[in-house]
Amino acid sequence: MVMVGGSRVLLIEDDAAVREGLELALSGLGHRVRAVGSGEAGLEWLRAGGVDVVVLDLMLPGMDGFEVCRRVRASGEVPIIMVTARGEDVDVVAGLEAGADDYVVKPVQGRVLEARIRAVLRRIGREQAELERYGELTVDRAGLVVTVRGAVVSLAPTELRLLLELSGAPGRVHSRQQLLESVWEHGYFGDSRLVDACVQRLRAKIEDDSAAPVFVQTVRGFGYRFGPV
Repeated sequence: MVMVGGSRVLLIEDDAAVREGLELALSGLGHRVRAVGSGEAGLEWLRAGGVDVVVLDLMLPGMDGFEVCRRVRASGEVPIIMVTARGEDVDVVAGLEAGADDYVVKPVQGRVLEARIRAVLRRIGREQAELERYGELTVDRAGLVVTVRGAVVSLAPTELRLLLELSGAPGRVHSRQQLLESVWEHGYFGDSRLVDACVQRLRAKIEDDSAAPVFVQTVRGFGYRFGPV
């Protein structure tokens, strides 16, 4: 879960006075701040984990902010707010292309930066809320995308509707007739073989072993449920 209030902020800023001022301001607003003066030190802290958002100065000694940004993005999905001294379009575009989520221009007011932190974490939180993760299976209900181990799985429309219906209530047993009505919209007593055939196709695409399914489980004599439960 992404934190908003009381977030864990990694501040990477070369200028000691700016670094101390922002650390004091963000700490006073309830955030837990780890402030460092170089990209190398920031990456070390990031590898240790426990960071909700990175505030990154572009003008750093040694490894510059653009390279730090690329490495942070390559290692995970933690949001990045870059700080640029000039606010020139070329810096902003390069920073965004490197993977930054937002930017602020120096001089930075603590409350302005805090508002940006809250905004980017709310956005990330909303995006994560739309993603359902079940082990190596991910269901994106908003984008209608299903992935297994990060690879997109191509599902036919009926297969996708069946997966969305089952995963919408993990552990709940759905009868074949209920699935015919909700997925196929058959308001009469339909052919349960439609359900069984679609289940088999879906299992072949999302299960490691369709003969021993983990996600689309059979409840003998009743129907199907979504697991693991």
